[in-house]
Amino acid sequence: MDETALIKTLSDLLGPKGWLCDAEDVEPYITEHRKLWRGHCLGVARPDNTEHVAQVIQICAEAGIPITPQGGNTGLVGGGVPFGGVVLSTGRMNHIREFDTHNHTMTVDAGCILADIQATAGENGLFFPLSLGAEGSCQIGGNLSTNAGGVGVLRYGNARDLVLGLEVVLPDGQTLDNLSGLRKDNTGYDLKHLFMGAEGTLGVITAATLKLFPQPQACETALIAFPSVGAALDVFVSLRNATGDCLSAFEIMNNQAFQLVGAHMPGSTDMFEGQHPQYALVELTSARHNDDLRSLLVGCLVPFLDDGTVHDALVAENEGQAAAFWRVRESIPEAQVLEGASIKHDISVPVSAVPALIQRASEAVEVYLSDVRVVAFGHMGDGNIHFNLSQPTDMEPEVFLDKWDEFVRLVHDIVKDMGGSFSAEHGIGTLKRDDLARYGSATALDVMNRIKAALDPGGIMNPGKVIPDQPEND
Repeated sequence: MDETALIKTLSDLLGPKGWLCDAEDVEPYITEHRKLWRGHCLGVARPDNTEHVAQVIQICAEAGIPITPQGGNTGLVGGGVPFGGVVLSTGRMNHIREFDTHNHTMTVDAGCILADIQATAGENGLFFPLSLGAEGSCQIGGNLSTNAGGVGVLRYGNARDLVLGLEVVLPDGQTLDNLSGLRKDNTGYDLKHLFMGAEGTLGVITAATLKLFPQPQACETALIAFPSVGAALDVFVSLRNATGDCLSAFEIMNNQAFQLVGAHMPGSTDMFEGQHPQYALVELTSARHNDDLRSLLVGCLVPFLDDGTVHDALVAENEGQAAAFWRVRESIPEAQVLEGASIKHDISVPVSAVPALIQRASEAVEVYLSDVRVVAFGHMGDGNIHFNLSQPTDMEPEVFLDKWDEFVRLVHDIVKDMGGSFSAEHGIGTLKRDDLARYGSATALDVMNRIKAALDPGGIMNPGKVIPDQPEND
């Protein structure tokens, strides 16, 4: 089947709402939202059910046409950018299939917006804990395909930890229906984990059965100033030991990150007298409304205030103040955009090694470029740090971005030496394929290639992504 016949076949199958090929309609699907990549494709398939997904994939497989699965197109590594072929968007598949209050599960289409899933759980008295900056536009299928992290990992785990079952359309058009709500099912390979983190290279996730949790009834939020990252780690360990699973967030921000937010959002960081080297946003939650989390939190902090481990601490007096604390943390990426060009690293090490990581990486990049601005922030509780670099104030953005490869190599070499990961929660996509080839285990890469070849022998699923030796299909 030639391309003209393929386009007609897909157009006839999906109708005018389900097939887009006009340049203006296609543009949002081929452009990465940060404008780092712009791809191209024959058109965009927008099926509204699993059967149509299967038919689209079968048609493309028979024609040898590559498919780029795409959710909300909010990824940060270029995993949803097409380089030819057909984009398969799950956006029209956005129904809640089932809500089981007693089993604490909900089964949802892949195109459901994460914030809508959170809201539906809340309306039914339960809680879905996956939470990240793009939750108002990202889709659950994409979250699972990239094994998204977010701010709830400390207590609830990554996206893969929140899933009981998946429905996946395979590269030959077969549908793997494993939408189980079972918490115990020891019947062979747990196949769902093949597809979470595979970024659409092994098939298209079309639905998922998600775990739900009791809704938090008590919450205390604090913003804490420290003399160092090491001091923040000491307080984290103490809080974790004293509060158990009530500790749901421990987000750190260095002074550069904190001040950038204040510079671009006046008044947002005027909480402390003077500046401090390090800050942390801490949250305790409990499903028991009568838990005295405030006394627990303050009781943990007072000894550290007395001995200087903590410089200052603010405990939110109401929900509005807690939201203001969270806005500081969540506004760092936006502040970086307003400040100019930035080079970003999504890295992780064991929690105990976070202070050493930030120190070693900061020293290395400052030796290479003395006036680079280190914006280090992220999830202390799971060892995932966004080690970002903002351009020097007197340097042109293009000149700074030309140093991308050198900075990445500097930082990732240190991460490798510390037994860490160069991709903690954002995935591999297009951006980090070379890093996977450089830092990945040869044996692990061989196994990945064999799995890819077994499930997708034609190489049609998201070519050019994740697997280092899979070329972009042009």
